[in-house]
Amino acid sequence: MSSIIQLNQVYKDYPQASGLQTVLHDINLRVETGEFLAIVGPSGNGKSTLLNLLTGIDYPSRGEVWVNGTALQTLNSEQLSAWRAQNLGIVFQFFQLLPALSLLQNLILPMDFLGRLSKAQRRERAMALLERVGLADLADRLPSQVSGGQQQRVAIARALANDPPLIVADEPTGNLDAATADAVFDLFVHLRDQGKTLVMVTHNEVLADAASRKLEIRCGRIHADSAGE
Repeated sequence: MSSIIQLNQVYKDYPQASGLQTVLHDINLRVETGEFLAIVGPSGNGKSTLLNLLTGIDYPSRGEVWVNGTALQTLNSEQLSAWRAQNLGIVFQFFQLLPALSLLQNLILPMDFLGRLSKAQRRERAMALLERVGLADLADRLPSQVSGGQQQRVAIARALANDPPLIVADEPTGNLDAATADAVFDLFVHLRDQGKTLVMVTHNEVLADAASRKLEIRCGRIHADSAGE
């Protein structure tokens, strides 16, 4: 297997009135292609900060972040946007669907940005993805006209729109009731079985147990020997 993610001696500092606060300390991590990694640990210990570095939303203060062969710390914001469109699907806790667009239009939008498919192909793929998450019959609804669980399923479909090699999720079931979370869980297990690389921050023990590896972060450090070889 090859590593799709590699972090080398990564630190993240934030300025405070009293000086710099180090949120992540000496993070060394490898994630192999096709792996499902669950990042767990108490709130406020650096899990989401780590995801922000893996997605290029934030830069490391020191160290290197390599994802799918690219050193993210060397890219500017415009280059990072283009890189994300090709390499990354992101699923957020609060869905982040555009409220004025239909479910179908929300799926087409990332394909518009990448510009790899024709207009007809984009619509066809978006409908196929909605079918895959069981929502094709609601394609023309606005996000406000469907349930939270349905919005999250659309958000997962949107993350798959450009067929990225890596899916990153931040508490994808954290805003859902138990029954709805189960449906979202089934989607992630299906993606795992298809060989997608998944990195997920979660407090959901069942979802974390479905991962091929759990990484625990405490006080901004990888706990014990869970970083991989």
